Amino acid sequence: MKNICFVTTTSITIKSFLLGQLNYLSKNGYNITVICDYCDSLKNHLPKNINYIPVNMKRGIDFNTPKSILALYKVFRNGNFNIVQYSTPNAAFNASIAARLAGVPIRIYAQWGIRYVGYNGWKRKIFKLLERLVCTLSTRIQPDSKGNLIYSHKEGLYIHEKSNVIWNGSANGVDLNKFDILKKEAWRTGIRNRYNIGANDLVLGFIGRLDKDKGVNELLEAFKIILHKHPGLKLLMIGPSDKDDGLNQGLLAWSKQSESVIFTGFIEGIEKYMSAIDILVQPSYREGFGSVVIEAEAMGIPVIVTDIPGPTDAMQSGSNATGLIVPKKAVQPLVQAMEKMVLDPELREEMSQNAISFARSHFDQAKLLNFILEDKNRLYHQLISSKEEKMNA
Repeated sequence: MKNICFVTTTSITIKSFLLGQLNYLSKNGYNITVICDYCDSLKNHLPKNINYIPVNMKRGIDFNTPKSILALYKVFRNGNFNIVQYSTPNAAFNASIAARLAGVPIRIYAQWGIRYVGYNGWKRKIFKLLERLVCTLSTRIQPDSKGNLIYSHKEGLYIHEKSNVIWNGSANGVDLNKFDILKKEAWRTGIRNRYNIGANDLVLGFIGRLDKDKGVNELLEAFKIILHKHPGLKLLMIGPSDKDDGLNQGLLAWSKQSESVIFTGFIEGIEKYMSAIDILVQPSYREGFGSVVIEAEAMGIPVIVTDIPGPTDAMQSGSNATGLIVPKKAVQPLVQAMEKMVLDPELREEMSQNAISFARSHFDQAKLLNFILEDKNRLYHQLISSKEEKMNA
């Protein structure tokens, strides 16, 4: 039997990135089990053909790590899994140890981001050691961007032979039925009306957690500067306030009282909110891939991203550019890039058309799922062949 188990720390990753993949693999001969921290919503909404086993795991510092590893070990030992795939930091650490101890033959680390790259000093060294441990315990590492694959090889995290990026990268691709460019104008009007944004107002947008590592400080400072020159601009901040202890409190207070900055909080239907944006600005310090970037491009939105692996793999620069690239943690280059797009509607339109074509040709979810299936089948057949060779020896 083709038994495969997916492990993430929380249900958010399963809901956001894995459901389409799980259903597709299930329809093509795989018995699917998912493991994450307990979640009523996930339990009640998972399709019946997907098994769900809750294991106590938390994001950040988790004092239940030994218990989580033991619980996972028992599941893996009794589950007869051919493949265990894990992603997100705590789940990857716990599951890589447990799966190795349980003797799971194929252990895939879906490396959706490298945590330590945002740290310095002793903290960076410790988290790099943890990352290397997970990679060592895994039989296959699959980063979701070619930039992170190259970076990991340079850092010595793993060798070429045990790693690959599936197709053009990304964890989930773009669901072109959901991000339907034909519905953009209707969605755009609805969201702009909801937030009293004029039909002709130029809107810059950010999508993600409102925290320091997402470059929110630089974004707010850059927007405050450019707003003095172009007072009609709007900034739409889409996403939950994860933690604001690393944010510049003065900038945050200014933005909260400014009529030009709009905070939506957590929302559903991201494709509708994207439609209200003219320029996506994502000044992150680190990302696994940057799914938001390809989703925005599918909706014809030019992008501004930082020069880090992941987002730069999700867009095109140079000829047929879909956006602009700026240094991370730098305000003035961000101001210049934002102003360049603001002042040049023809450039925005050209990038918009390039973005639609690029997202559709490189990140169509339907195509990506087929590549994922082919990869899983290849690993499974290699396992069967290996077992047959041992039996015949």
